[in-house]
Amino acid sequence: MKVGFHSPLPPAPTGVADYAAVLLTELRRFGEVQVGARRADVHLYHIGNNPLHWRIYHQALAQPGVAVLHDAVLHHLLLGKLGRETYIEEFVYNYGEWSRPAAAELWAGRTHSASAGVYFRHPMLRRIAERSQAVVVHNPAAARMVKEHAPQARVEQIPHLWRHPPAAIPEGERMRLRRALGIPARSFVFGVFGYLRETKRLPAVLRAFRRVRARGIDAVLLVAGKFASLDLERSLEPELRAEGVVRVGWTDAARFARLLAVADAGINLRYPAAGETSGVAIRLMGAGKPVILSDSEETSAFPPETCLKVLPGIAEEDELEHDMVLLASVRQFASEMGDRAAAYIRAHHAAETAAASYWRILCECSGGRS
Repeated sequence: MKVGFHSPLPPAPTGVADYAAVLLTELRRFGEVQVGARRADVHLYHIGNNPLHWRIYHQALAQPGVAVLHDAVLHHLLLGKLGRETYIEEFVYNYGEWSRPAAAELWAGRTHSASAGVYFRHPMLRRIAERSQAVVVHNPAAARMVKEHAPQARVEQIPHLWRHPPAAIPEGERMRLRRALGIPARSFVFGVFGYLRETKRLPAVLRAFRRVRARGIDAVLLVAGKFASLDLERSLEPELRAEGVVRVGWTDAARFARLLAVADAGINLRYPAAGETSGVAIRLMGAGKPVILSDSEETSAFPPETCLKVLPGIAEEDELEHDMVLLASVRQFASEMGDRAAAYIRAHHAAETAAASYWRILCECSGGRS
């Protein structure tokens, strides 16, 4: 069986590229997998809510295969690529003729789409779900969204994969990295990593961190990644320069791994959520770091003993402050939670197990070839 593999790959600045590179290596242990193949027995398409996926999205519609939805909300992708009339017709295709006035309003207000919840409540998945032979998702929220748009679709849930790093970064190197970043040896480091969108709740994180520091807690906030919006970055510039905040831009995979090692804990909030499972959160947990997540259907599979969860809404900032103080003050608790997180990820997210599930689905969709 020959598999056509369609995805951004490193050094593309997206977590999907890193995921795809790991999966590609694992799948090739089972058989022939060709990147960008025009002809194959079955095609595997990696689709996210990012302009890098626009061509792949169209390929998946033209030559249906297995679609992997790394984001289960494609609204923003379509909103950014379609013209007004085409967008409205696509919205009507998803939600019915009665929704035409709502589509026109959403188009008119699209400058607020990055944070306005109404755009996240309309994933616009019907076309890709109906066309694909199977749809792979990583969490229950994404599976539900697909079924709501296409009840007859074949939906397969495969936990977001994780590959054990070849070697742990030695403690001496970790300390050298801290010194290079100006981080004191004893400070407790919280890390926010990845593509910094409005949904990462960074303003709330920065406010909560300021309150933690005001309590006299020896903590540092490492903010590492590229901002999705220059306006968001400019609005946060004063707080990003505050005492205790260390700012690092987008980095390659090797330096990213070292920055993960610098952190003692991760903060990975998502609201409104888009049906995605954070690869950064998986990597942090796999590395034995306690992580603070948004409490949502997307994160519901993680047992409470493996992470901390804060509810989006008016109490978000207070809960976040509480959890940050807990981790930074009771370091034994933080260490034990990190150990439980690592054990859970090893047991449920191993890359080889995920690849075997993918291969089974691909074989079935190719007509039984293997």
